[in-house]
Amino acid sequence: MDTSKRLEPALSMADRVYAVLHESIMSGEFPVGYRLRIRDLAALVGTSEMPVREAIRRLEEAGFAERVPHRGSVVKGLDLGELIHAYDVRLLVEVEATRLGAARITTEDIARMRDGLEQMRRAVTDGDVMAYLDRDEDLLAVLYEASGNPVLVNTVRTLWGQCRAYKTVGARAALDKPGDDALWRHQERLVTAVEAGDAEAAAAVTRESLASATDRIKAQLKERQLQK
Repeated sequence: MDTSKRLEPALSMADRVYAVLHESIMSGEFPVGYRLRIRDLAALVGTSEMPVREAIRRLEEAGFAERVPHRGSVVKGLDLGELIHAYDVRLLVEVEATRLGAARITTEDIARMRDGLEQMRRAVTDGDVMAYLDRDEDLLAVLYEASGNPVLVNTVRTLWGQCRAYKTVGARAALDKPGDDALWRHQERLVTAVEAGDAEAAAAVTRESLASATDRIKAQLKERQLQK
C-alpha cells in the first residue's frame, strides 16, 4: 500500500483508516481474500490498532470484508446470487416505504428532499461516489421516515449497509459513463411524484430505480468474472 495516502484531518482517525482501506479494496490493491491483519494495517497507515479494528468492523458491516474461521477478517468478493437476493428484499421493503411515506410527507420534508437532490447532483459532478451514496440515502430517509414506521426505516438502513459494496460498484459504473444521468434521474422523478402527492407513481419510480441499479451492478459483476 502507498502509505502516503493520508486523509483530511477533520475526519476521525477511524474514518481516515476506513477511507484508506476502502480505497485499497476498491482499487484492487487489496484483492478478494486479502487478510486484514490489524497489527499490519496499523503499521501501514501509521496509527494505533483501535481505529483499525473499528474500520475493519465497518468494512464488514458494509459488505466489503467478512470473517473467515482461522483467518480473521478478509476482503469479501461480490456474489451475483447475494446481489439478487438483497435487492429483491430491498424492492419489497422500499417500494412500500415509498408508498407510505409519500402519503404522509410534509411540505417541509419535500423541501429537504429537493435540497438533497441538489447535493446528490453536486456529488455526481464532483465524481465523489461515497458522498453521492450518502446524499442519496439521506434523501430517501426523509421520505421513508415520513411513513411513521421506525421499524421499517431501520430495516431499510440495515439493507443499505449490507448492500453498500454493491451500491458502490453500481455508482462507479455510472460515473464512468460521461453524460449518464442514471444516478439522479430516478430520484428527480421520485421527488416530482412526491410533490404531486402521487404515492403510487412514487412507488413505481422506486421500483424502476432499484431494477435499474440491479441491472447495472449485475453487468459489472459479470464483466469482472469475464476478466478473471
